[in-house]
Amino acid sequence: MPVNKSYSKQFLASEAARCLLCYLPACTKACEKGFDPAGFIRSVRFENTKNDFGKIIKDQCKNCDAPCEKACIHYDYPIRIRDMAEHIESKVTDLKEVSLSVEFCGITCENPFFLSSSVVASNYEMCANALRAGWGGIVFKTIGFLQPEEVSPRFAATNKEGTPFIGFRNLEQIAEHSLEENLMYLKKLKEDFPEKIIVASIMGQTEEEWTKLAKAVTDIGVDIIECNFSCPHMSAHGLGADVGQSPELVKRYTEFTRKGTHLPILAKMTPNLGNMEIPAIAAMEGGADGIAAINTIKSITGINLYDMAPAPHINGKSAVSGYSGKAVKPVALRFIHDLASHEQLKGVPISGMGGIETWQDAAEFIALGCENIQITTAVMQYGYRIIDDLILGMKAFLKEQGYNSIHQLCGSALKSFVHPDLLDRTTLTYPIVDKNKCIGCGRCFISCEDAGHQAIKFEEHEHRPKLIAKNCVGCHLCLLVCPCGAISSGRRVPKPS
Repeated sequence: MPVNKSYSKQFLASEAARCLLCYLPACTKACEKGFDPAGFIRSVRFENTKNDFGKIIKDQCKNCDAPCEKACIHYDYPIRIRDMAEHIESKVTDLKEVSLSVEFCGITCENPFFLSSSVVASNYEMCANALRAGWGGIVFKTIGFLQPEEVSPRFAATNKEGTPFIGFRNLEQIAEHSLEENLMYLKKLKEDFPEKIIVASIMGQTEEEWTKLAKAVTDIGVDIIECNFSCPHMSAHGLGADVGQSPELVKRYTEFTRKGTHLPILAKMTPNLGNMEIPAIAAMEGGADGIAAINTIKSITGINLYDMAPAPHINGKSAVSGYSGKAVKPVALRFIHDLASHEQLKGVPISGMGGIETWQDAAEFIALGCENIQITTAVMQYGYRIIDDLILGMKAFLKEQGYNSIHQLCGSALKSFVHPDLLDRTTLTYPIVDKNKCIGCGRCFISCEDAGHQAIKFEEHEHRPKLIAKNCVGCHLCLLVCPCGAISSGRRVPKPS
């Protein structure tokens, strides 16, 4: 009996999301054949399914008594590993010849995936572990003459319907080590990993500090300098996002950074404004070679209504601070589009970040014009190991689409965006309900009745929805809320007169 592709997608996504992604996975340890079921589940979780994990389990484990599932430590019921394998399309692609090498700001990188400037890249050993794991480079946590005192706790997360980590808020500032220690870490990283790209993120409080920091990191041999004009929660005034919202300061501090270095300079932009292109142009005029975007978004993630303490609270108090994670991806993509499509910024190298967890997320940033990708929050959740699925998933996609390099993908989606006035407003597409997939939950009816155009009738005796075509405007809200993939988009037709 053929597998329902829509159901397979839903099942794989929900089952992979249940996995705890253990550090020392009991399922892999229990496998008597030496397979890696944990790696298989993780590949599904991070959308890297063009590999032989599923095929191996499907072909080799049919008659096994599933010690991997019996060993699973899940608090509810074991992950259904063999069932997952049955729903994988076993299309394995030879990826040996696919290269992810890119030229960014004139520097060759083995792949476009970098750690962004944050807690995940804040000392030598952490960065070394990431580089050994396969990351193309690291942007070391921002350094400066300021050595901040941090608060505790300093993190909070936004959740929804069982998903514990949609968005992430943090109050952490720049590197807590002394400037001398940080310079030592950067120097040793470049010495020990000469083929990797080491980026120094710097933040000064005065014009002279920007120059001195630029000279210091240049002297120790880093490859690129990133100017942090965008941290949204520095405790001292005149730092971070305060700078990024002022084109004059961005230009001036870029100019003083340029005085201290011959290296490529990236200006890291704040999203806490309406038009990022304005400070980005100012940075280029000041001597920057590229743009990094976006930094975190100023936010308040929640308040405990029983004691009125915000999260995270420090003795009952908190402050507005940066928001990141999957929830900010749409905002980040919008800013990347605006930068890449602006006449005065066309061709400027962009390092993109903001909600990237999977190779597909990364590919979307690249398709909108990024040549380099930076990641933090996904690493905070899942660890450096996600680089395996980022690399393999991206390679499989490039091979499948016939691309020879990342650069062929770069900016390819920009042509698909037009001014709202130019969108086709004379046609529509009606939704189509597959009765074989529909389970009769009525979610489509509820949404259309209460938030749409009352274009669905729910046949109670059949327990199935029925489209009222004369009321339907083709908004597709029903498609988006359907929990089982039973609704699809029909062909485009002229609007009824």
